[in-house]
Amino acid sequence: MKAAVLKSFGSPLVIEDVPEPVIGTGEVVIDVVATRVLSYANEVFSGERKYLLDLPVIPCGGGIGRVRAIGPDATKLTIGDWVLCDPTVRSRDDTVSPDITLQGISARGEGGMRLQKYFRDGSFAEQMRLPTENVKRLGEITSAEATQWCALGTLLVPYGGFLAANLQPGETVLVSGATGNFGSAAVSVALAMGAACVIAPGRNEKILADLVRRFGPRVRPVKLTGNEDDDREAMKRASPGPIDCVFDIMPPSVSTTVVRAAIMTVRPYGRVVLMGGVNMLGGAGLDLPYNWIMRDCITIHGVWMYPPDAATRLIALVRAGLLRLDEYEAKAFDLDHANEAVAHAAANGGPFKLTVIRP
Repeated sequence: MKAAVLKSFGSPLVIEDVPEPVIGTGEVVIDVVATRVLSYANEVFSGERKYLLDLPVIPCGGGIGRVRAIGPDATKLTIGDWVLCDPTVRSRDDTVSPDITLQGISARGEGGMRLQKYFRDGSFAEQMRLPTENVKRLGEITSAEATQWCALGTLLVPYGGFLAANLQPGETVLVSGATGNFGSAAVSVALAMGAACVIAPGRNEKILADLVRRFGPRVRPVKLTGNEDDDREAMKRASPGPIDCVFDIMPPSVSTTVVRAAIMTVRPYGRVVLMGGVNMLGGAGLDLPYNWIMRDCITIHGVWMYPPDAATRLIALVRAGLLRLDEYEAKAFDLDHANEAVAHAAANGGPFKLTVIRP
């Protein structure tokens, strides 16, 4: 089969023929129809993000495809089913604290690296092999619609954060990083889950206005100034009441003071979700006041990705019409132009932008 292979950090992807994946017990092989290109894929491939990734590798995980082959433990999947491929692969021998690898993207720790060396190759290929439990049925879609369904890969990340925080209908949410690719997805997911109001802070007034245009008065924009105390008060004033949940998805380049300003708007007994990249590349920590966390009974959730059942539940939100995939503007490339797709994703990584490779 044809694939795009990352052979060394800092080098372009090589488009070449590689052996087709061979199915094992507890596995499924998928014909990849469309796969999302991460907006920061160039930073992963260059080595800038310092992700744990065993090379050479067919990079990037997830995507939309059709079932090509199934193992003996699959009782609901059938050949030809349209499916979402979930890249979050968990070890099966420890259900309490499993090792995790993001197939074709990165691993968590030594155990994650061992897992990656088996489920190593991702979706920049005509076929890919996944654990059976990572293949989620979509129902009937068309080949053309597969491009738009790739947006699930972005939407699943904030959905996992809100599930961890037990977000309830009628609550008020603040999305720290609302003007970014994942942050704007968090705004749409929170509203789909029934949030009464989403506070959306940011510096880009054009993007903030666009969020209001898309979702209406339930979104309350806040223009940030860079002054921690002033910004915190402005975010509180924008809220119609106490802020129940703060969701942070800021990238590695953002100052910790910006993140702290948002976090400390949460009400007593409120919840904070940390899913961003702040401090990933070193530097100062958040420096949150111990007494504030303790006396205000603040719950802080560190969340990496989402639980195993999240994809199925998110698909149901889309099918119910509560979450719209047509918000996303998609640009598709073929596999021969994978390097161009990676460059395009980096240059067009804003809200509701989607770069896709269709092998």
